[in-house]
Amino acid sequence: MSVGLSPAARSLSDLAEMLRALGYPRLVSMENFHGPNFALVAELLLWLVRRYEPQSDIPPDVETEQDRVFFIKAVAQFMATKAHIKLNTKKLYQADGYAVRELLKVTSVLYSAMNTEGMERTDITEEDSSKFKFDLGSKIADLKAARQLASEITSKGASLYDLLGKEVELREARTESIARPLEINEAEKMMKVAIGCVLEEVQKTKDMLSNVALDEANLEAKIEKRKLELERSQKRLQTLQSVRPAFMDEYEKIEEQLQKQYTSYLEKFHNLTYLEQLLDDQHRTEQEMFEVKQEAANMLRLMQNRLKEEEQRLLKSGSKWDFFPRQKNYVLST
Repeated sequence: MSVGLSPAARSLSDLAEMLRALGYPRLVSMENFHGPNFALVAELLLWLVRRYEPQSDIPPDVETEQDRVFFIKAVAQFMATKAHIKLNTKKLYQADGYAVRELLKVTSVLYSAMNTEGMERTDITEEDSSKFKFDLGSKIADLKAARQLASEITSKGASLYDLLGKEVELREARTESIARPLEINEAEKMMKVAIGCVLEEVQKTKDMLSNVALDEANLEAKIEKRKLELERSQKRLQTLQSVRPAFMDEYEKIEEQLQKQYTSYLEKFHNLTYLEQLLDDQHRTEQEMFEVKQEAANMLRLMQNRLKEEEQRLLKSGSKWDFFPRQKNYVLST
């Protein structure tokens, strides 16, 4: 920073140095603020606002007096709500050396943030990558705690919103209670009652703590007992696994015989299934042959009936076939 200058010149020098570090494209000097320069102040304010939040919707119009007033108010409101920086709108509207000090408030915040970020990046690049990963893994508990705190903040904010909604109803009761004269005897009585309640709660807490210690001792005794039972069971299991049963040889022989019997059973079952299939095919063939013979017999019977009917018809019309009257008749038959 500059030393040996007037306060206004020192502020302007600091502002120019910070703007250069932040990447402002133009050079700001003492000559720019010999007189009111609202255009430059508006340009700097708009650039700082967009540097702080690129998606801001501050109107850049400063042509008329009304536009300038609206622009200054919008910037001051944005900085107050987003960055918690209180700006003097009158000094900003003057656009002279006093406006430089107001600009310096915003610029110093961005400059300090940039320096902090640069130092953090330098420290990270100097550390080993494996160590960084290890540190990141060790922060999982902090991440869980941060998530829990975020959820608690959300719930507390919701409850605070509900309580603030009841402020209108409770304001009159609070004002009435404050305005009511305080009686020493009544206050002393209420304090004694409150002290008694607190002492009772303390005694309950002590009793609960003593019960917790007793329960802890009982649980530890049960755990030791279970551990001893587990060790005995494990030793017994190892003993049983190392000893071969007396009937194991006979069991293996019977199992081998059973396997042979099962193989024989499968073979006989397959043969039986095959024979049953052949028998079913034979029955089906015989049934088909019987049906064919039955159909042929029916057709033969039908032809015989037709021949008989034709013969009877020809007998009835025998005059057409007589060659020698008063003698034996020769009838054509088929």
